Amino acid sequence: MSSGPTRRRTSGVEGGVGRRRGPVRRWQLVRAGRDAVPASTRRFMARARQRRMRAVLPWALAVGGLALAGLVGWVLVGTGLFGVREVRVEGAELVTSVEVRDVAGVPDGTPLARVDLAATAGRIGALPAVERVDVTRDWPDVLVVRLTERTGAAVVPQDGQFLVVDATGVVFRRLSAPPDGLPVIRLATPGPADPETQAALAVLAELTPQLRAELLDITVEGLARLTLHLRDERRVVWGDATRGADKARVATALLNRAAATIDVSAPDVVTIR
Repeated sequence: MSSGPTRRRTSGVEGGVGRRRGPVRRWQLVRAGRDAVPASTRRFMARARQRRMRAVLPWALAVGGLALAGLVGWVLVGTGLFGVREVRVEGAELVTSVEVRDVAGVPDGTPLARVDLAATAGRIGALPAVERVDVTRDWPDVLVVRLTERTGAAVVPQDGQFLVVDATGVVFRRLSAPPDGLPVIRLATPGPADPETQAALAVLAELTPQLRAELLDITVEGLARLTLHLRDERRVVWGDATRGADKARVATALLNRAAATIDVSAPDVVTIR
């Protein structure tokens, strides 16, 4: 028995294996043009960027400021770029600029920002002739010292020398000859803490111009034994330093009297002889 022709089932393509696939799609990202984004979306995105910038800006400025401050501080304090090159002394007459610089103790090249102004002024102020001192910085490299020196109020002869004291009793000069124009006080231990020195200076402060013009010296033999020696070998017994204005007024009124001694120790009961 013969059989008819035999059909072969194929998979759709003669001689092929499996079904033919279609074309392969490849995806590619393409930036959309500006016109492809709606204007409202663009405005929204721009405002979002601005908000982010405003939020970040203060922090950025703060960090930048700190970094700049640190750099400046390091340059001023940690390097010699702004170091002391000059110590300028103003107002020095009784002391020399060299003395002031030596006492100041600020080495050349010390960063100007690191100089302790108060401590430097304290060292300079220890000089006897200096009453006040002001120390400032003059950038970039100068330390300025401004002095106010003491003014003599009287001179005290002692051990062949003449000690100049100011109105507070501070001895700030020692001279071999008496200076012109200063009244003489004769006492044992001149100084700001000495009661006799303070009593004599209090008397000087109360004298009238007429008495000062006639004054040779004030002798202090005790707190209640102050005597003014005048020209022509006259003297005024002053007593203690109380009621100085009254005593000065009475003594001045009696200067024209022919008397060798005027006793105003009790100004209400004056004795002349």
